[in-house]
Amino acid sequence: MAIKATVFKAALQIADMDRHYYADHTLTLARHPSETDERMMVRLLAFALYADDALIFGKGMSSDEEPDLWQKDLTGSIERWIEVGLPDERAVRKASGRADKVVVISYGRAAGIWWNENRDKLQRLNNLTVLNLPTETTLALAALASRNMQLQCAIQEGHIMMTSDAGMIEIEPRILQGSFRYA
Repeated sequence: MAIKATVFKAALQIADMDRHYYADHTLTLARHPSETDERMMVRLLAFALYADDALIFGKGMSSDEEPDLWQKDLTGSIERWIEVGLPDERAVRKASGRADKVVVISYGRAAGIWWNENRDKLQRLNNLTVLNLPTETTLALAALASRNMQLQCAIQEGHIMMTSDAGMIEIEPRILQGSFRYA
């Protein structure tokens, strides 16, 4: 018998001064049995950074054909493909051919090694943005995880502040390639 995903609910208020995007989102996140709170919260942060009415969570870990998040236009064309973690370089190249914009949000202790091994091939992709989150940041995000979350995310000049009843975290992604959010 397969272990089922754990369902998390998040009420997310976004105040993105950079994009003039202000909205409340009620999200349901299915955490895959092999997914950690850290990875799930990075997916949630990715949603906040690129929030749009058309942005949805994909199958991610459960499928090689779908990203962690994606945004399609009304014709079904993929406008934005977002991967979280340390994806295979070939998968990123494939995504780059399928989507207008591709974003990788890397994190973890091995992120530097992953980037050094893949940098030369990935830098050829003009529609790719690669961000890196410090380990301390992602571990602090994981500490905010609960089955029913109330989160506020404020974004201004590339600085992110995520707040909940459990605390506040300041986040500054490191840009490895591309631009912060407009790639």
